[in-house]
Amino acid sequence: MYNHQKSMKQILPLLAAVFSLTFQGSATVLPAEKLLPDDTLVLFSIPDFAKAREAYNKSPQGQLWRDPSFQPFKDKFVNKFKQEYISPLERDLSIHIDDYTSLPQGQFTLAVTQNGWNAKDKSGPVPGLLLLLDTKDKSSQLKTNLADLKKKWVDAGKSVRTEKIRDVEFSIITISSNDLPKTLKTAAGSSESKDDADAKAPATKKEIYVGQAESLLILGNSSKTIEKVLASMSGGSVKTIGDVPAYAANQNALFRDASSFGWVNAKALVDTFSHLDDDSDSNSGGPFSFKMDKVLTALGLKGLSSLALSSRFSDEGGQANLFIGVPESSRVGIFKILAGEPKEYAPPAFVPADALKFHRWRMDGQKAWAVLQQMVGDISPPALSLVKAQLSAAETEAKDKNPDFDINKNLFGNLGDDIISYSKAPKGDGLADLNSAPSLFLLGSPNAEQLAGALKNIMALVGQDAGSLKEREFLGHKIYTLPLPATAPKGTKAEPRTLSYACSGGYIAFSSDPAMLEEYLRSSQAQGKSLRETPGLGDATQKVAGSGTSLFAYSNDSENIRTTLAALKKDLGSDDVTGALGPIAAAMGKQGKIKDWFDFSLLPPAESLAKYFSFTVYGGGATADGLMLKTFSPVPPQLKK
Repeated sequence: MYNHQKSMKQILPLLAAVFSLTFQGSATVLPAEKLLPDDTLVLFSIPDFAKAREAYNKSPQGQLWRDPSFQPFKDKFVNKFKQEYISPLERDLSIHIDDYTSLPQGQFTLAVTQNGWNAKDKSGPVPGLLLLLDTKDKSSQLKTNLADLKKKWVDAGKSVRTEKIRDVEFSIITISSNDLPKTLKTAAGSSESKDDADAKAPATKKEIYVGQAESLLILGNSSKTIEKVLASMSGGSVKTIGDVPAYAANQNALFRDASSFGWVNAKALVDTFSHLDDDSDSNSGGPFSFKMDKVLTALGLKGLSSLALSSRFSDEGGQANLFIGVPESSRVGIFKILAGEPKEYAPPAFVPADALKFHRWRMDGQKAWAVLQQMVGDISPPALSLVKAQLSAAETEAKDKNPDFDINKNLFGNLGDDIISYSKAPKGDGLADLNSAPSLFLLGSPNAEQLAGALKNIMALVGQDAGSLKEREFLGHKIYTLPLPATAPKGTKAEPRTLSYACSGGYIAFSSDPAMLEEYLRSSQAQGKSLRETPGLGDATQKVAGSGTSLFAYSNDSENIRTTLAALKKDLGSDDVTGALGPIAAAMGKQGKIKDWFDFSLLPPAESLAKYFSFTVYGGGATADGLMLKTFSPVPPQLKK
């Protein structure tokens, strides 16, 4: 018995030591709100990278990426990307990207801190940049990678020194603006002559700190910011972003259980930029000059506290939320307009079921016009006087034909609180057809006929001669049609275009497609199937709408992807780059060879890909604390288990 107790006494300290080492090696890294300093201006964080990766793989988009029928298209793009950028970059930097792609396991956070920066002092402190990446059980691989990287830097003749911050060793590399790898310069579109000029220009140098604390990779440009992070990790008394009231409120409301989130300390940024021209004379630039502080105040940005964004995946679908922190008590300027009116937001019965896109915004036009005038006047009184003079001139011209015309009464006084637009499938299968799909825009009005008459009377405001306006009757409604400037891609003939409008049901409706307008005018006589009857739309709407909703939108993603792919296959099947993807090709430096990257002929029939898409709904509105925009995309029925 005695020997047994003695053995246990000898073993217990050993077990305690082993337990201690195990605990230290798997210590949980604190979340972003407990690590980042309270002067953080901007952050983006994925709280659990491995969990987010798994959720994405289960999502419709993740399943599409792995669909065997999608592989030929994907493989061609991926292989080309590796050939043009990844492989040369690996050679330039003497690294293997694959050694790093598996490292993110826990938190992944990018942040910008104020770090003493004030925007005015060009020679003063710059914002702190910070990358935090938790490798969890891959910390030994991270340690090996950092040691190899340091050796390669030294072998390459780069200036590398070592410094300890709170007993954590950091490698500090001095990077010159001329050290940008050739691969990245090519991606940015730099020519050889431009590179030579850059090499002769005075180089700007920055120090980058790279180190590892437990399983956390820390990379930044400010030792002061890094020291605060390490102090937080060791339990020091440091004020973090979680102590900022605006962030704490967003954390509780939006960031819990989010797959990813972002945050902007808008108040700090606005305050910083509002002092940019404190020392300048506001009258030095003439009657239309203004100060930054005056502009920010008039726009309502001085009442903005924060911006917050979050996204999450679930078995029901994907959701994203955007919050604009501008309390009702300080809501002026543009935010007073964006708040809208909490009224009926659902698609009206006349919106057809085959509408591919729908938007409805309950914005009071008369209030918005008053706010806009206030904003312009607060920024520049002469500018407001100029606007009023132009309106007065248009009114004077209109009075020649209608002596009783009053622009404030007949035009602005007839603006309502309902703005609706929707579009249908394109009539053809090309990119040009896609960009000119039939659409309708409706403007609610307490007196739509009078508003239509006002528009006719002020044609001069939009550069039109009143004589160019044509009128015709259709089912008891008067349709007005005016010509629009003809536009067409270079080398093609421009087709004549017109804009027609008519009044019905308390709206004035506009469309460049006469058939679309006539369909709307017929809707009061015969009702077909409505968009509001779309299966699943009601349940999805509950995810994004509520008592304060003033904005609602819908997109038929399945049909939109079908028509888009059909257009891309037809118009981009050759090496000749024209149309929508031309700018993308130019940015890649591969203009004229878009097919080397995106070979749409390799895609399977659009119908087989459409199963990965359903629809998306959007809802926006105001609360006492700010403005909220929500989106939700349900999992397509074909993918539900």
